[in-house]
Amino acid sequence: MPRFKSIISRIVILHVVAVAVTSILMSLALSWLLNYATNNIHNQAMKKQAIALAEHLEIQPDGKLKLSLTPDLQGLYSQPYGRYSYAVIDSQNRVVFSSLKDRVPLFPRDAKSGDVEFLQRNRGDATVSGASVKRVVGGQTVWVQAGEDLDNRDVLTDDIVAEFFRSVGWIILPILFILLVIDIAIFRRALKPLRQASQIAETIGPLRADIRLPTKEIPREVRPLVLAVNQALDRLEEGFRVQRDFTADAAHELRTPLSILRTRMETLEDQQVGKALLNDIEGMTRIINQLLDIAELDSFVIDPHEEADLRMVCTEVLEFLAPLALAQGKEVALVGTANSVLVRGNAEMLNRAIRNLAENAIRHTSPGSTVEFVVEENGTVSVLDDGPGISDEERDFIFQRFWRRDRGMAGSTGLGLPIVQRIAELHTATITLTNRKPRGACFSIKFARLSA
Repeated sequence: MPRFKSIISRIVILHVVAVAVTSILMSLALSWLLNYATNNIHNQAMKKQAIALAEHLEIQPDGKLKLSLTPDLQGLYSQPYGRYSYAVIDSQNRVVFSSLKDRVPLFPRDAKSGDVEFLQRNRGDATVSGASVKRVVGGQTVWVQAGEDLDNRDVLTDDIVAEFFRSVGWIILPILFILLVIDIAIFRRALKPLRQASQIAETIGPLRADIRLPTKEIPREVRPLVLAVNQALDRLEEGFRVQRDFTADAAHELRTPLSILRTRMETLEDQQVGKALLNDIEGMTRIINQLLDIAELDSFVIDPHEEADLRMVCTEVLEFLAPLALAQGKEVALVGTANSVLVRGNAEMLNRAIRNLAENAIRHTSPGSTVEFVVEENGTVSVLDDGPGISDEERDFIFQRFWRRDRGMAGSTGLGLPIVQRIAELHTATITLTNRKPRGACFSIKFARLSA
């Protein structure tokens, strides 16, 4: 069924078709049963009429039969009424009595017929249906026949038969609609575990590779697929872990030779060359440290009960970076609230995020300017600079690893902002970037505020 991509729509459509076919078959079966019951009632009524007629037969002294009908029976079988008729036939196939004008039998008699026969015969444009009962009266065997003109049968019976399908149709339509509504509710409830699994699957990513789809309430028919997906996620998580461990191990292994190389550079006689080489080593050391930070952040989990003082963290970052800023002819300042601002999170990780923002700001601002740290009561910390700002085209790339606006700038690794973004994700914080007037940028991180 390519037109119906939804499982619910497929099941509902197929179920409605099945119910419709079943309803039609049930209608036909009920109609057949109704006709059968109607014919059975008719036959039994004709049999009773024939038996009642036979009870009014008597033998006369001369040996001839006499039929004495009451006034009610005479009216019932009168020709003007035309609905019922009778005939009495002897063993010689002679019509002894008949309510018909031409005194003919209602039905032809068969010599092999039993004591009771139900017969039907066309007489002109009319169809006569009735019963033939064998009786012995005064030693004579006769067949008493009673019939009914089907064109003049019981009006109530005719209405029931004629209007059956129309009545059933009006009943079936509401039933189908009610079944459709019930089916949709049942199928939606039955597929609820799949929808929940889909919502969980949407949260799985490189940063949340440990999440697995639940299998407890998944339908048995779909469970093999869910298990296969979980196994694929296990392989992906293992691949991420191997890659992360390799990055961390490589960074650790590079630290030692860089430390040795730095020591040797300090013993060079040519101090100018040694200073240039030391600057390169410092840049490499910074890259390695940030690679270690990224490897650690990929497996770091925030304690939900852990809290940190945002203003205290900014104070520590300020004290750490003040010498670096002053050495470049720049200043740093902490403004905003003077009160403690408790937020949900890890103080060390917050320190890394704010420090990376501040280092970027110091790197891109001109000498003589000030980099400001603004701490707000609502749990927001902002870092403001007087640099060139961020263009609209660059906003899509600044959080990508190793992306740099100017690859020739010393100390730029392209890992600072991705680290900030990862720390913000771990703390379910939001990062906001705005450009200042007339120049400069403002990076803000809003954390979950705790009561003092």
